[in-house]
Amino acid sequence: MTTTTASRELNALDRCDRCGAQAYVRAVLASTGGELLFCAHHARDVEPKLRPQSSVWQDESSRLYEKPKVEAND
Repeated sequence: MTTTTASRELNALDRCDRCGAQAYVRAVLASTGGELLFCAHHARDVEPKLRPQSSVWQDESSRLYEKPKVEAND
C-alpha cells in the first residue's frame, strides 16, 4: 500500500512539538499517518531514530539561512 500525503510549506504558525519554536521539519509516521513537527534543533536530535519510521520527512531547515527579501520602494 502506498500512502500519499499532501505537502505544504511550513509557516510561522507551525510549532515544534517539543519546545514550541517555529517548526522547520514535518515527519509523518508510516504506521499511523500521524504528523510530528520539529524545530531544526530537535529534528536533528530525533532524525536517526524517527526518519526510518516516517513515510514523509519534510525538511525546510535550509530556510533558516535564506536572506530576507527586500522590496524596493518607488
